[in-house]
Amino acid sequence: MPSLSLSGVTVDFPFPPYDCQRDYMSRVIECLQRGVNGVLESPTGTGKTLCLLCATLAWRDNFKDTVSARKICERLGGQEMFPNTPLSSWGTAATDGDKTAFYTDVPKIIYASRTHSQLAQVVHELKNTSYRPKVCVLGSREQLCINQEVMRQENNHIKVHMCRAKVSTRSCVFYNNVEEKSTDRELTHSILDVEDLVKFGNKQRVCPYYLSRSLKQQADVIFMPYNYLLDPKSRRAHNIELSGAVVIFDEAHNVEKTCEESTSFDLTPYDVASAISAVDRLLSEQAKETGHGNADDFNVDSLSSGLKIDITTIAKIKQILLGLEAAIDSYEVPSDKGITKPGIFIYELLERAHLTYDSKTAVYEALEQISGHLAGQSGLFLNTGGLQKLSDIIQLVFCGEPSQKDRQQQMQSNTAHFKVHIHRDTSYHKKKQSSDVWASSSSKKQGNILSYWCFSPGFSMQDLANQGVRCIILTSGTLSPLSSFTAEMRIEFPVSLENKHVIERDQIFVSIIERGPDGAQLSSAFDRRFVPENMASLGNTIANLSRVVPHGLLVFFPSFPLMEKNLEFWRTKGHAERIENVKPIFVEPKGKGTFNEVIDGYYNQVNDPLSKGGSFFAVCRGKASEGLDFADTYGRGVVITGLPFPPKMDPRVVLKMQFLDEMSRKKAPGLKYLSGQDWYKQQAFRAVNQAIGRVIRHKEDYGAIFLCDQRFKSADARKQLPSWIRPYVRLYDSFGNIVRDVSQFFRVAQKMRPVVMKKSAAESCGTLCAPDTSSSSFSSSSRSSSTQKAKALDAHLPSLKRRRLDDHAGANGMARICVEYEGEGQESQRRPANLLDALSRGDHRRGDDSDAAVGEERASRLSTLSLQHDKRMDDELRGGKRKIKLVQEQQKLCVSDDVSEEGKASRAKKFLSDMKKSLSQKSFDRIVRALQTYKKTDSLDVLLTETAVLAEDTNTHALLRGFYQFVRPHHKKSFDARCEQLTGEGCGYKPDHSLSKEEKKAVLLQSAADVHPAVTPTCSQLNTQQLNRGGRHLNQQALKEPPAGSAPKTDVHSSFLTDVNAALGAEKSTRLFQAVRGYKKTENYESLVTTAVSLLTESDGNLPLLVKLGLFIRPQHQKQYGEMLDALMGRPVSTAEEDDAAGSEEQQTPASPSSSLKTQRKISSFFSSSQRR
Repeated sequence: MPSLSLSGVTVDFPFPPYDCQRDYMSRVIECLQRGVNGVLESPTGTGKTLCLLCATLAWRDNFKDTVSARKICERLGGQEMFPNTPLSSWGTAATDGDKTAFYTDVPKIIYASRTHSQLAQVVHELKNTSYRPKVCVLGSREQLCINQEVMRQENNHIKVHMCRAKVSTRSCVFYNNVEEKSTDRELTHSILDVEDLVKFGNKQRVCPYYLSRSLKQQADVIFMPYNYLLDPKSRRAHNIELSGAVVIFDEAHNVEKTCEESTSFDLTPYDVASAISAVDRLLSEQAKETGHGNADDFNVDSLSSGLKIDITTIAKIKQILLGLEAAIDSYEVPSDKGITKPGIFIYELLERAHLTYDSKTAVYEALEQISGHLAGQSGLFLNTGGLQKLSDIIQLVFCGEPSQKDRQQQMQSNTAHFKVHIHRDTSYHKKKQSSDVWASSSSKKQGNILSYWCFSPGFSMQDLANQGVRCIILTSGTLSPLSSFTAEMRIEFPVSLENKHVIERDQIFVSIIERGPDGAQLSSAFDRRFVPENMASLGNTIANLSRVVPHGLLVFFPSFPLMEKNLEFWRTKGHAERIENVKPIFVEPKGKGTFNEVIDGYYNQVNDPLSKGGSFFAVCRGKASEGLDFADTYGRGVVITGLPFPPKMDPRVVLKMQFLDEMSRKKAPGLKYLSGQDWYKQQAFRAVNQAIGRVIRHKEDYGAIFLCDQRFKSADARKQLPSWIRPYVRLYDSFGNIVRDVSQFFRVAQKMRPVVMKKSAAESCGTLCAPDTSSSSFSSSSRSSSTQKAKALDAHLPSLKRRRLDDHAGANGMARICVEYEGEGQESQRRPANLLDALSRGDHRRGDDSDAAVGEERASRLSTLSLQHDKRMDDELRGGKRKIKLVQEQQKLCVSDDVSEEGKASRAKKFLSDMKKSLSQKSFDRIVRALQTYKKTDSLDVLLTETAVLAEDTNTHALLRGFYQFVRPHHKKSFDARCEQLTGEGCGYKPDHSLSKEEKKAVLLQSAADVHPAVTPTCSQLNTQQLNRGGRHLNQQALKEPPAGSAPKTDVHSSFLTDVNAALGAEKSTRLFQAVRGYKKTENYESLVTTAVSLLTESDGNLPLLVKLGLFIRPQHQKQYGEMLDALMGRPVSTAEEDDAAGSEEQQTPASPSSSLKTQRKISSFFSSSQRR
């Protein structure tokens, strides 16, 4: 493993680092050595996490070595062990100068990220390094508890209190094993994430939650979600010691939001009412117990279950809760807006409920006692969430222990960055009411919400810094602009970095699309976003981009409502169908429940060798824009449809902007605040930058970014983009030029960086390149790594191509096709198919004799075959052509049926498992019995009757539609209609779903027979005519002069003009004809293509006209025009001139010429380029 020295620290790195990685590690080590804070931005795909781990752990090892050196020096009594090597050269800079150092002074590394799934990725990266520190991952009981009795509880607060009760009484068998198993070698010498820890716990019957807390004491590196660090309550609960620690926040673009939310709260009427109900329940119990005994003998010991407070204290708590409810509801609040007060007003409000610094400790302890007691009771579920929230509020508001004289100053300090906002509870979908029979009517009343909002992330960050940490490092791929980010944090960051990317210029394409293909301006501004003209233009833009971007296309919208409105409009107007025809649409769901199902569907679609990829529609700040990996083919293009500004009328947004404006006006010395408007812009662009980061995920990745909003064109907007993107941003005046350039970009990128080829699992000695045919009966598999490397070498080294082409004995796959193609071609001399080919060929052959040298002829043959091979590779990469089997159709269908049956069984098992989790046991059993009855009797009515229960709750609608896969074909249409009637959404019924298995087989076999009527199921009969599907350039007759009955050229022109008039109307037709006339005079190809593409790509029906426009294209531009058509149509197309030259021939032989024309164009392009050389 390579080693490098950075600032006197030796870092072991898994491979030779790139320059940007060295820069990044140097800044990390600088922060650690100097003990100062740092903010480091490094784009996604630059190995940021790996660099962070290696640099930090290398520095920590160096620190330990330095301590060892100082200890040795002390033992020697001041003498030098190595006279020629002074102590100062041993790395004393790692420790704090001349201070006495101990091994206990070696700092712990606290590594925080947003979620446990992101932490799991970090732990995986750590396993790839040579470092093996002692690690610990902290999690909640929700994630780590394996006691089924605790996990069955409905409420998290009850789980916590039940767990504590079991631990205190040692009635949890898993907890009882913690002490014995905490020294297990498998545990202490392994690097485990949360999932690994749970597996270990189940295997050894030991509690993973308390095991992680035990490991924390000896851990060198502690991993945790960063709300554990930023929330003071969580920090205390997990007993996190920060003194002298190094704190790292990865994915820190969300830290600002987490800082504010961890110190804010919203107390709803439901919270207060549920707390009152819970206390009422306890009062009733204690009153009964008091009544059974002698009131004179009543004391603390007479209370059940170890409750350590008397009934008077419980009554006082109820009085406080009633007082708090009355104080909050005493304000008359307008329905459309709330009342806002300074932060210090919270003390005045709570004082009216007798909550002050003097009473806070007694009230807090009483609340904890009541919560614990109620949570430990078996039987009827009682919500203690309201009590827990009040406990949290007391801890947050009354932080610190000031003396009486300092109290006012402490209160001012605590609330300086807060606002109190009281507003009406307008939610009509209340939380599920308590089923407790003691619940009072107050729990159902509508009242005011008390909000206490923090507006400065610096409040939490300063609190963290005051804990005595060594340094804080914030890092992410999207922190730009750094100046505004650091201004919000309110702590000093002496070290900063905006790192460059590891990619080259040819790997990224960034364009600002101001106008769509129809010329309409694109904007998601409030006054434009729902204008039909704008939505139609955006739909046309995405439909056209889906044709030129290969594989996976990601489309990000500013918000869910905007995405839903656009999709609804596009489905009505046909735009969605145009996109679906090329790349099926997958839409990010609002809830978390079905997200994995949708994203897996998208991945499978992109991986399908018979598809042209897929499109994933998501929202900025959503799950897809944050931590998901869309590497390589999963994200070749990212479309940003607008700027995701926060909702400007949201009270929290309004107050945040007002707060920042107030702070800016105060101009406190040494402090610089953003203005409200600057913060508002920053939020939008940070969300955009995060979504953009999905496109490039590693050094060999490539992709395109399309910013589809005219507001991106301003210089100020471009400054907000990440520094590594800014140099590549291109502004375009017309959509046609974008199509041209992005097509060229992907053509070059695919050539230089070929990816693993997609192909169906069924392979034989004969394969066929054919247009895309979708069929679920073909399964897919990836090529092996050795095949991938061979392909990559072949693409760049002509000598390897030649060797493979000449190796007849071992020829197979693509090489064999090329050899057979060449063998057939030698039988006859080909003639040019059109004027362009004739000119190119004539110029190329000028001066050559018919008996040219054999070596020259062979070189030409090899070059032509290389071009053919390259073109086929490009087409497969772009999705234009797919390989399907020619022979043994019956056998393939049988294999596919087996695979299909296995998949169906697997899906059924998973579906029933999900249904069991979502329903009561009684409902689940009834539905299973109905399924069994349906299987025996074929009675759909029985199944529909029992499954109707799934239509009662919107959360189970998906389960009802899930039954569609198990309904027999002849019932699918009826079931779909019933689902639509019950849930408002059908199951996606199509007529072919009603076909039986045998009928589907017959249709597939008939389709195969129609496509290949002359193919015999043997490999020996594979020939070039079959490979090119009867393409006319491989047929001698097709190269003859057109028959006498062919239409004259003038008639063809007239027909084209008539078609254009009919399709576009007078005004647009005039624009197109003016562009053609201008091209005829000036030969300005760019101007013609720009106009033509913008006019003829608005509707799929007009695309043939774009092809026919080739009639007017000059020979010198034919190749360029052909390539543009290839990219735009998603498949090779012929120019109109070629179509007309063989018009009557096509009528007699209705075969697709796509393969032949592709090769023909490539060959003619080769001759043209040879002439130029």
